[in-house]
Amino acid sequence: MTALRSKALLWAAAATALAACNKAPAPAENNAAGEVTETSAAASNDPVASAEAAAPASIAKDAAVITVDAKGAMNMLRQGNNGWTCMPDNPATPGKDPMCMDANGMKWAQAWMGHKPPPADNVGLMYMLQGGSDASNIDPWGEKPANGKWVETGPHVMVVGADSLNKLYPTSADPDTSKPYVMFGGTPYAHLMIPVSDTK
Repeated sequence: MTALRSKALLWAAAATALAACNKAPAPAENNAAGEVTETSAAASNDPVASAEAAAPASIAKDAAVITVDAKGAMNMLRQGNNGWTCMPDNPATPGKDPMCMDANGMKWAQAWMGHKPPPADNVGLMYMLQGGSDASNIDPWGEKPANGKWVETGPHVMVVGADSLNKLYPTSADPDTSKPYVMFGGTPYAHLMIPVSDTK
């Protein structure tokens, strides 16, 4: 998910990384429940355009766009109307890694960010059409590569919450990212990474 990006960082431990993800002006205050609050999308580096690059235009143009601050609170940059939520690139990683997820994918991501068990019977889909850079393929909250080498995955989609599907594909610390593989295997956050372009 490539860090789905953050990925490990896209969230949670990535909270710090995701704080950097806020290229928009300072967000409005969040309430104590950590609910989404409105902020302005105006920024020198357009986070909305970055977020939209994660998915096909037919999905991204109507998706909600959010950022996540250092405390894990989500900040709404744009309301959506199609059940999808997109996030802009995380500048704490080497490559571009915006992400867009359906409603089930968002539930999974919120559980991951909150270090909580993912919801049962909740298969979700995520797009990362700009690719992604992850600190670890085995640690859901890894912030820095143990060997200095980031897991670089080209454009891909992720299927989360599908344990039976995960069992069909390999998982390792150094995956072959040109083929489908499992990220965070052996953890509750295991998910399938599926390349969507020829990486030869």
